[in-house]
Amino acid sequence: QVQLVESGGGLVQPGGSLTLSCGAPGMALDIYAVSWFRQAPGKEREGVSCIASSDATFYSVSVKGRFTVSRDNGNIPVLLQMDNLRPEDPGLYFCATDFASVCTLVRDTERPDPRAIDSGSWGQGTQVTVSV
Repeated sequence: QVQLVESGGGLVQPGGSLTLSCGAPGMALDIYAVSWFRQAPGKEREGVSCIASSDATFYSVSVKGRFTVSRDNGNIPVLLQMDNLRPEDPGLYFCATDFASVCTLVRDTERPDPRAIDSGSWGQGTQVTVSV
């Protein structure tokens, strides 16, 4: 099991942007699908986006058109570019994988399914705060 590591969170005003990064020390992630999730206080963890090994991408309805997931050929393999951040976007953001090449999505949605994620891959998360 390899625990993924997230970074890039912070405080931003509504309408602002942040870029989150996700890596796996000592392991290449390009052959696996990698998903992003977020969890606000008192709420369940929800899927935000996923990028498959083929670079196919999927987004929840709430972030589609504002967030972009991509792979970086540098040291940080997976990025989540978040634009036009809204007051409903804050939370602890996690990246994770089920070590499959395709994204496992919640049925009839494009949200990654947290139940499919390998438990050992969950990182500590990075905090995103949206406030004036």
